[in-house]
Amino acid sequence: MSRTEPSVLVSTDGRAGRLVLNRPRALNALNREMVDRLTEALDAWERDATVETVVLGGAGERGLCAGGDIRGIHEDVRRGGGAESARFWAAEYRLNARIAHYPKPYVALMDGVVMGGGVGVSAHGDVRVVTERAKVAMPETGIGFVPDVGGTWLLSRAPGELGTHLALTAGAVGASDALLCGLADHFVPAERLAEFTAALAHTPPADAVARYAAAAPAAELAQHREWIDACYSADSVAEILRRLCDHGGTAAKEAAAAIESKSPTSLKVTLAALRRARGLSSLEEALNQEYRTSVAALSSPDFAEGVRAQLIDKDRRPRWSPAALDEVTEEQVARHFAVPDGGDLGLGV
Repeated sequence: MSRTEPSVLVSTDGRAGRLVLNRPRALNALNREMVDRLTEALDAWERDATVETVVLGGAGERGLCAGGDIRGIHEDVRRGGGAESARFWAAEYRLNARIAHYPKPYVALMDGVVMGGGVGVSAHGDVRVVTERAKVAMPETGIGFVPDVGGTWLLSRAPGELGTHLALTAGAVGASDALLCGLADHFVPAERLAEFTAALAHTPPADAVARYAAAAPAAELAQHREWIDACYSADSVAEILRRLCDHGGTAAKEAAAAIESKSPTSLKVTLAALRRARGLSSLEEALNQEYRTSVAALSSPDFAEGVRAQLIDKDRRPRWSPAALDEVTEEQVARHFAVPDGGDLGLGV
């Protein structure tokens, strides 16, 4: 992308309004400008009778969106305490809710990498299409953060404990498991994606899906449901880890190792957020809760350290504080669910 090109390409094509996230060098990571452009386009098209379908895609060959601009958030925290990041999240989460209730069909092309904020602008849509190249994840615990953009709402409603497994391990899934977990609706082979996308200019999404979608391969996680449900139904991260280690299976041990490498604080807050989200009645309530956990993370040492280890220095050796699960107090977890000093998000109120 040249410096003169916008971060989101907005155009119309027949009956379709097209949105293309256009920061391919950053794997289309979302920033405030992009959120604002997406919101403005949706507002305009809602009033435009010539636009019947909205189609979201990503520029480049690597994926739809790798998430929020974490480097920018890290710099904001270092420079100014994170006030701008809190405003970004407020705008982003409002966009997520807008997408979920948009009055026209919203088609998300979940091709390639779709992580974090990328899930937020796609998985709340009406028609969520994955290809065999899809790599879908909520990887927040790996950077000392907590699933957001409605991720706790989506994952808490996945079959059994699959969502808990994905949230705590921060693991990525392919097309079939995304379908199984309720993060996507239809499988369109990558070789048909361009034709499917072009057809939306003159064809209702349901008809285009009927023409171009195919049966997805068998879901890998389906064969692991028994131990996933048994292990992750525990009420604490420590007990989940004990059950995973005692299970004896290779996949369960690998899951335990993945969890043990994550921020202990993030793990405890994430499990609490998922369990609370199960009792909420709307996406908006979940986004309000996530706004609290996100703002609280700005003052957590683990968020800055996780970004440093994964994205800045890339040594992949974060030094979490506290370093162990049993050192994370109930008070430290509870503060993530308190109303931020700057006030609540207030969605749906």
